[in-house]
Amino acid sequence: MKHIIIYIGVCLWAVSMPVFAQHVHEHSDCLEDSINPMKEAILSEVTVQGVAGLQRMKDAASPFMVVTPKLLHNLAGTNMVDVISHQPGLSQISTGTGISKPVIRGLGYNRVVVVDQGIRQEGQQWGDEHGLEVDEEGVHSVEVLKGPASLMYGSDAIAGVMILHPENPLEEGTMQVKVGSQYQSNNNLYDYHVGFAGNVKGWLWNWHFLDKDAGCYKNATDGRVPGSWFKERDVQGMLGVNRSRGHSWLRFSHVNFKPGITEGKRADDGSLVESPNFQKVLHTKVVSDNAWYFGDGTLKAIVGYQQNYRREFEVEEEEETDASGEPEVALAMRLHTVNYDIKYLHSLPHDWKISTGIGGMWQRNINQGEEYLIPDYHLFDFGYFATAEWQVGKWHLSGGARIDNRHLNTSSLTDEKGLRFDSMSKNFTGVTGSLGAVWNLTDKLNLRLNAARGFRAPTVSELSSKGVHEGSVQYELGNADLNPEKSTQIDLGLDYTSHIVSLQAALFSNWISDYIFLSRLPYETDGYRTYQYRQGDARLMGGEVSLDIHPVDPLHIANAFSYVRGIQLHQPEESKNLPMMPAPRWTCDVRYEFPSFAHNHCRRTFLAAGMEYNFRQNNFYALDDTETATPDYALFNISAGMDLHIFGHNCIELTLSCQNLFDKVYQPHLSRLKYTDANPVTGRQGISAMGRNFCIKVSIPVDIHI
Repeated sequence: MKHIIIYIGVCLWAVSMPVFAQHVHEHSDCLEDSINPMKEAILSEVTVQGVAGLQRMKDAASPFMVVTPKLLHNLAGTNMVDVISHQPGLSQISTGTGISKPVIRGLGYNRVVVVDQGIRQEGQQWGDEHGLEVDEEGVHSVEVLKGPASLMYGSDAIAGVMILHPENPLEEGTMQVKVGSQYQSNNNLYDYHVGFAGNVKGWLWNWHFLDKDAGCYKNATDGRVPGSWFKERDVQGMLGVNRSRGHSWLRFSHVNFKPGITEGKRADDGSLVESPNFQKVLHTKVVSDNAWYFGDGTLKAIVGYQQNYRREFEVEEEEETDASGEPEVALAMRLHTVNYDIKYLHSLPHDWKISTGIGGMWQRNINQGEEYLIPDYHLFDFGYFATAEWQVGKWHLSGGARIDNRHLNTSSLTDEKGLRFDSMSKNFTGVTGSLGAVWNLTDKLNLRLNAARGFRAPTVSELSSKGVHEGSVQYELGNADLNPEKSTQIDLGLDYTSHIVSLQAALFSNWISDYIFLSRLPYETDGYRTYQYRQGDARLMGGEVSLDIHPVDPLHIANAFSYVRGIQLHQPEESKNLPMMPAPRWTCDVRYEFPSFAHNHCRRTFLAAGMEYNFRQNNFYALDDTETATPDYALFNISAGMDLHIFGHNCIELTLSCQNLFDKVYQPHLSRLKYTDANPVTGRQGISAMGRNFCIKVSIPVDIHI
């Protein structure tokens, strides 16, 4: 079946190439003024709880945010999630500096759908030590949808969606060569990337290569942290054609990610013990992205295949090696996924828009190592949705419904200890919907209200896992009796924009029945803390407020506050707080942009200083010492940058920054390294985050007009 679907997708691309549109599929970053004029027209799509392309902010009933290309370039981080996780309402679950998982309003793991190159990223994302294997240099901008987005994205989008938009096509008759590099001082991270893109007579291409290498990070209390190193080597490409009737693009990417494993074991003197173990992850993706235009309608078809091959190596002295010179693999999982998304969008008289379509995926996981965390399984997912959108006066109304079905079959497995996994067959069905309204009260003030219903089927790890997670230092047990999560969320928001003030505020209340979470058991297994999945009814409440004051155009004083409180209903004090809830956070950034100087060669020169204050997290899941409180801490950052224009339109984009300027010692509440072994000398448990870090980023695009 897998090969048939892949073949159909490739044939679809090949057959449709001769009939496709010049200047279409505008992933345009409409908030960034540097985008080429030919991309400013945005394909308007029906949006209820998901934006399948950027649309005007004032028309969106549910909260979303955009991280522009300019902001992405100016921010520093060790991976893509780390770069954007400090935005309002976002945070990250981290295991060292190389592995980060996105969290939206307190919900993470499989509750957040990541869309990359038009399809949802599937890469064993259920594990704490399993990061996001995407090529960050292939990401042009990021769009984040906050709240249940099951209507457009099906199961697992109960928290929201993070959409990684690729780079926009170049103008007709243009080619571009781009080279760039980055260096970070704390862990000696360096990377370089090269790319070549073009647009000649409607034929498009965009290829690039990235190589990244990072050593072990350090901080003032732990020194160097063994096992926190990582290496990455990526290649990504696109080949496509645009014609007057639509477009057809074929995308390819391959990520080779090799992170160390930080175990956190300590010697008698309190120093961290070297950790030779590591992982190796290969993620390959092929996507056929097509669109046809029929009068006022658009038919879009995306078919993709991706393979995630994850291996874990436990290195011992005199370890046997394979033909490649690496030690024998301990854990190996190969995940095959076929994604499909077909939808039709149509504009009707009297400002009506409708959309309908189907989407889902087929999956197969195969164990190929000597150790196991989850069983082999097959999964098939199917969903049908219909939405409508209506503009009437100052009101923008939207609504829709969807039905999903997910079928999961697992295989039994017997090892030397007996039956490890029993076979299982599960079938989950969910009905979701959304209804929202935006009132454009004035040209400057918009009010919005949205109600959404979300659905998430339990993952195979939540149902069946049984084994040690070396990266998060815990033994994990599944629960075959879990039910699907069902979410009901109400969002209320406003935004106000004037020449001096920009204000965005959003409040939400989210009720989740059968909320699934990990709870610690009062014993150890094979020397590891033991956890098992449980369920309960939960409520999450909170919101975000962002205020940008710019009394004069060059000066911006931006403040943002994020808060979420998650509780489990009908529970005693020690178990009423949901685990893995981020602490309240306040950020303040002051930025000054200088006018162009040096005969207009130096442009977009800026100087910025920022503060991030994380409040004390006292609302933690205390049952059986699953979690502990986290003290408050403040981090200070500075940055500066400019675009140096030479030889016409070509420029050198330069950014300098320093994170954690005062070398603060701290542990984020969502860090998995917070619960590693205690230091026998100081009594402090776990490993702290990265200390002071200087970063320099350089990018040199060279335009060629033909």
